[in-house]
Amino acid sequence: MKLIIQGLSLAAIILVLAACNDKEEVNSESGSVNDSTPSQTESTLDHGVKDKSDVGFEMSSDGNVEEATNVPEKEKTAVLNAFNEYIEAFNAEDIDRYLSVISKKPEGFNYEDDKKMVIETFENYDTVRTAEDVTIIEYNDKEAQVYSNLHIALHEPGSGAKLDRNGRQVTVFAKEEGKWLVTSVYFIGETSE
Repeated sequence: MKLIIQGLSLAAIILVLAACNDKEEVNSESGSVNDSTPSQTESTLDHGVKDKSDVGFEMSSDGNVEEATNVPEKEKTAVLNAFNEYIEAFNAEDIDRYLSVISKKPEGFNYEDDKKMVIETFENYDTVRTAEDVTIIEYNDKEAQVYSNLHIALHEPGSGAKLDRNGRQVTVFAKEEGKWLVTSVYFIGETSE
């Protein structure tokens, strides 16, 4: 049973990072999914960013995440709609819909490897992601970083094993041909049950 739970823990991290690659040669300066073995699940996974100061968030004294103040209303709506579609498409297990919000030229993962991993995930697991406190924390006309508190409920029908995972995620979107697309994902795990 411990092996199943460890496997599910790793699968949960993979699912959280649905836009991450397991091949180090894509960007030798970034992490890999293998960085998130069960004993290391509390670490930040820095996929696709050469300088960690490029991605992050600050909390106010009341514990809230600071929202970017320079986001035009039209772009704010577009970025948040793209984030919601990213979550909803994954939950619906709709590969074409999911891939429609993923960059074809991402910074933090390999598109083809991600596609293969997500197809395998949809075939083997039932997963529901729930995002709360969704906030645009950094913005310019080419990139937007979206913070969320994320809950992942993972179930493996074959074994009946279940895993719940909470964490904070920063999803980085790049504007490509007028659309906001996921280009990298950063997750900090909080608890595992």
